[in-house]
Amino acid sequence: MYHVKILRSPADHGQLEEIRSPKLSGSYTLITAADIPGINELSDFPAPVIAGNSISYIGEPVGLLAGPDLFRLESYADKCVIKIKEQPVLPDQSDHPEQQALQESEKNNYFYKLRFNSADTEYFPQASNRIVTGLYNTGAADHWFSEPHTAAADFTGGKLTVYTATQWPYQVKRSLSRVLAIPESSITVIQTELGIHMDGKLMFSSLVSCQAALAAYITGKPIKLKINRIEGFRWSPKRSASKTGIVSVLGDSGSVLNTDINISVDMGSQDVFAKEILGQACLGSMGIYNLGHLNLEGIALKTAKPPQGPMEGFGASQGFFASERHVSRIADSLRQDPAVWRKENCLGKNDNLAVGTSLRDGVPVQPLIDSVAAGSDYYRKWASYELLRINRKQNWEISEHESKRGIGIAIAYQGSGFLYPGNDRGIYSVEMTLGKDGSLEIRTSTLMNREEEKKIWCALALRILGVEENQVTVVNSPASPDSGPCCLSRNITAVTRLVERGCEAIRKMRFRDPLPIVIKRSVKPAKFIPWNGQNGGDAGDSLAFCRPSWGAAVTEVEIDNVTLEPKVRGIWLVVDGGKIMSETGARRALKTAAINALSWTTREQIIYENGIIPQNIIQNYIFLTPEEIPPVNIEFFNNGNSNPKGIGELPWSCIPASYVQAVSQAMDYPFEKIPLTVEDIWAVMKNKQSEAAV
Repeated sequence: MYHVKILRSPADHGQLEEIRSPKLSGSYTLITAADIPGINELSDFPAPVIAGNSISYIGEPVGLLAGPDLFRLESYADKCVIKIKEQPVLPDQSDHPEQQALQESEKNNYFYKLRFNSADTEYFPQASNRIVTGLYNTGAADHWFSEPHTAAADFTGGKLTVYTATQWPYQVKRSLSRVLAIPESSITVIQTELGIHMDGKLMFSSLVSCQAALAAYITGKPIKLKINRIEGFRWSPKRSASKTGIVSVLGDSGSVLNTDINISVDMGSQDVFAKEILGQACLGSMGIYNLGHLNLEGIALKTAKPPQGPMEGFGASQGFFASERHVSRIADSLRQDPAVWRKENCLGKNDNLAVGTSLRDGVPVQPLIDSVAAGSDYYRKWASYELLRINRKQNWEISEHESKRGIGIAIAYQGSGFLYPGNDRGIYSVEMTLGKDGSLEIRTSTLMNREEEKKIWCALALRILGVEENQVTVVNSPASPDSGPCCLSRNITAVTRLVERGCEAIRKMRFRDPLPIVIKRSVKPAKFIPWNGQNGGDAGDSLAFCRPSWGAAVTEVEIDNVTLEPKVRGIWLVVDGGKIMSETGARRALKTAAINALSWTTREQIIYENGIIPQNIIQNYIFLTPEEIPPVNIEFFNNGNSNPKGIGELPWSCIPASYVQAVSQAMDYPFEKIPLTVEDIWAVMKNKQSEAAV
């Protein structure tokens, strides 16, 4: 077996002129983009496996060193000289002016733009109208994998076998076929244990697999490629940073007459799910309220960072943070309880989402708010903390005896699939066989992370076919049909619906057709959502959000009187996830997501300096410790829907805004960013003390 060491670019933008390596012994090989037999680009993502002439970020792979001894490879790599003719760097995201206009340099460097106008005429506010303006920032975050990215590859007799931890094995297979110019029928992709991936093993697993497979193809040796912890932290895709500016014009009653939204997501130097993340971020930024005349522009920025990409929340978390913080700002400006404003201005039973998608199951916002408010005693606490906030305006001395508390609420929804299909056209399948002995075999390419998923499918087999659990086998193998990516709760939604349809089809056939019965059920995208109104343009799959799940979160905090560290007294989460097939599994998934979302909101922060994450950021990247985890109270609300819905992303979309609103009430200051750190709170405290002294 040979190992691989990746050579990386020392420059962030320019033309690769030369790679000079020391004299390599016969068993060691330098591989460059010129050695790629096929197309130097992943399937679905226009990202090169090895950079050719053009360099787009510091750390971009420019070559592979392959050989039998890893330590010797590292020695060779240290002696390699990479010569690049540097060019002016792409701009990073800059701070937006108050009116949210992007700088001209940013406008010219983007992957996608989305626009939406709800009316043909422009709205002009009156002098008497109240205007609420906000700029809401979310930072980049890491997936903090429990194990390094690794791929093993063997190319023998024209057949390629790759082992890797991936959420999307068929995407890996398509990429391998594209890069090596060999048919997919000659490729076997074997999924290894995923671990806690947080949607970080979609694109990067394909990149590592293609690099390992290319080395195996060139050397004729089995290859193992492992990305060490530092490399993985620096060069794997991160949650995209975002900036969302929202300007709302209010009527006399407090309703919204006009809304302008400008949202940008930083996608780094390459298009990794850029349109999908931007589309979901735009949907989230529109929220679930009557916004009056709506004008939105979204842009997926191209910057000189490593590729940014998907992470749990998938863009919707960034959008909902902005929309939910903004409606709380509106309520605060009216001196109204944010929960009450939400109930009075949310979408109604027969309303559609802002882009026109029909909500087939209605909008349960009001009962969700009532439920989460009752469980958390929200209304009494909000009134009490609001009175304390008003009385505290002239006294901001730090006191051991005064308690600063706040409480916040937020609402969000979650779809169950991609807005935009990839090269597979969004067609995914499950195969099932009812054997002569009464056994049922379910074949799918999705790798189950939890035993509850199998139990759900077994329960369907028992209810529909009368097949006991011990007679049901779930087969996840390279020969299984393409069931799509394991993300966005698709195992429990799209794949479960295919299993249910398969069981129903077998039930109709079992008494008239001989055994074994083999059936295949597939799903494909439905008609599209127009983003640009009558002008056509970008569009999305309407099925992805026609039956969303819903969640409402309340977060209560207390600010430490000495350190100003917010302590979370409790999180209350009420979820409408349709039919909950496994309450134990659902609670576990929601609690895990709630803890991770709170960690992102309070402390996880990635900073790029000159195109690279500094060593001290990597060493000091921290998340919630076990003793900091607050009580998380989870309740399920079902409005009679019998379909299971995806719920795992909901905490990411509603807990951050509820937390920041709670801290904002406690500190009497409208915070608009995450992560919201103690340093941010101290800065506000110092300003308040200075103002009070004057």
